[in-house]
Amino acid sequence: MAISKFLFISFLLSAIVLQFVQALPTPSRGAAYSPAPAAKLDCGAACLVRCSETKRPNLCQRACGTCCKKCNCVPPGTYGNYDSCPCYAALTTRGGRPKCP
Repeated sequence: MAISKFLFISFLLSAIVLQFVQALPTPSRGAAYSPAPAAKLDCGAACLVRCSETKRPNLCQRACGTCCKKCNCVPPGTYGNYDSCPCYAALTTRGGRPKCP
């Protein structure tokens, strides 16, 4: 009799534990191995470099700052190099023109 009570209680406890384990959210496949998020980029300094040779620096820095905040990256140099920051290169205006300088 004591053994059957012990088996019943252990079965009941294991069923409860199983319910709790199944209720836990499962992480996505790459979540455990994803790298740490990149450090926040100083957009002001990066855009000053990017817009240093333009004829309209205020307009360039405003557009660059908006793009940098969305993408957290600015391509190196003063022109081109969009392959190093695909998000930056993909942003467009309503007219379909590239938004980021």
